[in-house]
Amino acid sequence: MDLSRFRVSYDRGELAETDLKPTPLAQFETWLREAAGSGLPEPNAMTLSAVDEEGRPTARMVLLKGADAAGFRFFTNYGSRKARAIAAHPQVSLLFPWHAVHRQVEVRGTAEKLGTGESAAYFRSRPRDSQLAAWASRQSSPLADRAALEARMAELERRWPAGTEIPVPDFWGGFLVRVDSVEFWHGRASRLHDRLRFEALRPDAPLDDPEAWRVRRYAP
Repeated sequence: MDLSRFRVSYDRGELAETDLKPTPLAQFETWLREAAGSGLPEPNAMTLSAVDEEGRPTARMVLLKGADAAGFRFFTNYGSRKARAIAAHPQVSLLFPWHAVHRQVEVRGTAEKLGTGESAAYFRSRPRDSQLAAWASRQSSPLADRAALEARMAELERRWPAGTEIPVPDFWGGFLVRVDSVEFWHGRASRLHDRLRFEALRPDAPLDDPEAWRVRRYAP
């Protein structure tokens, strides 16, 4: 296959320092709204990268479920490969690959578990099938076949029929990524892309505080 035929010319604007909002949170929310408005499917999908217990890199697509002054939130099975990697090495990267609009955002920081109350509140907001699926899947563990997973799901549907409250699994919950940097990448012609990075001036810098961040431009 000739991979060169997939080359894309980046010609959808630019990113100058004067274009940036005063805080990384405001800039991220602006770009997220624009990505959503472009028709890009699941603009809150992000690649979570971490390093596992043996020092090997691991990456997984997850969905962003919240972003505020404290950081970025997502939810998962605490027994999963990605959660075990975070337990070993909590420093992570989140990448939003908005190729259709010639943009990317990379968030770097430290992940920590959310409190049980916040995890439970989000769990109860999920569709019923998703709640059951959290119980059905021992994520990242070996599985004999698809039928075994579906049988487990059917068993849980009988245990908790419609109208029955499904309890929050003790092995499931959220993570908060406390942010060290947020880089905004905009594709430009001739591969001379724009990369502007908000860098924290102190630990746990609030994402909505313009005094807590500096902006640097990096070579593409």
